[in-house]
Amino acid sequence: MKAALPLLLLLAACGAKGPLAWPEGGPPPPPPGVKEPLTTEQMLKPPPQAAPERVDDPVRRSEERRDDEFDLPPGL
Repeated sequence: MKAALPLLLLLAACGAKGPLAWPEGGPPPPPPGVKEPLTTEQMLKPPPQAAPERVDDPVRRSEERRDDEFDLPPGL
């Protein structure tokens, strides 16, 4: 028990909270084609390819689907 207390105190002290800062050298350079550096919010926003919206949903409303002739039972 006596050995666990210093270990717990050491683990509790390693999670320092404070404002984040850029590492030495400053922020990364802007991507090609961008004149000014991106803000943090712009860097955190996922590109459209990461979360595309589905616009080609074949079922627009609740309706009975036609039979699928390729829906075979297992083993055939």
